[in-house]
Amino acid sequence: MNMSPYLIPAAPLVWQQEIKKSRFIAYLAHTPDAQAAKEFIDAVRAKEPAAGHHCWAFVAGQPSDSRVLGFSDDGEPSGTAGKPMLAQLQGAGVGEITAVVVRYFGGIKLGTGGLVRAYGGTLSLAMAQLAVIERRIFSELSLTLQYSELPVVEFLLGEYQGHWQHIDYGAEISGVLAVEMRDVADFCRQLLDRSQGRVIATPLTPDAG
Repeated sequence: MNMSPYLIPAAPLVWQQEIKKSRFIAYLAHTPDAQAAKEFIDAVRAKEPAAGHHCWAFVAGQPSDSRVLGFSDDGEPSGTAGKPMLAQLQGAGVGEITAVVVRYFGGIKLGTGGLVRAYGGTLSLAMAQLAVIERRIFSELSLTLQYSELPVVEFLLGEYQGHWQHIDYGAEISGVLAVEMRDVADFCRQLLDRSQGRVIATPLTPDAG
């Protein structure tokens, strides 16, 4: 797994243009997994039932993960819609995203090259308008400490931009921290050093947020 943060859509977007009397409408949305991508594609089909084609592409995870990609030409000549759309998504470096471009045919054929430019270009222009936010990949760390050691933990959480997932105050303090996965080794080493070996953080399962 790539541990680096990556961009995801901050909000859905609809963008359209007309090319030689055909209308191309791009729908973009945040879809964290393949199931969400398929549901969004179905929702666009339901919203635009009269369109001649509902071509789509998705990156349902991290942008660098080739296992979470999909695309469809939906009746357009092979390679003229879904593939150039996927190329636009991958080129933008945005993850957890699905794009559907619907076409209302205007009576003028565009040819294979024209279709590639129309679908890829429509999505490119739509992506330029898309608001994005950063998705950071976190790992959870379990730990137990004395009250006197809490300032050390709080200081390191500030340094590494981590946070408590939950915390319990008893005879000792116990809880779970969330720290970016790429920083876990450094964080644990710093915690061990600064607490003089008294506080050990144990990694649990990773999460994204």
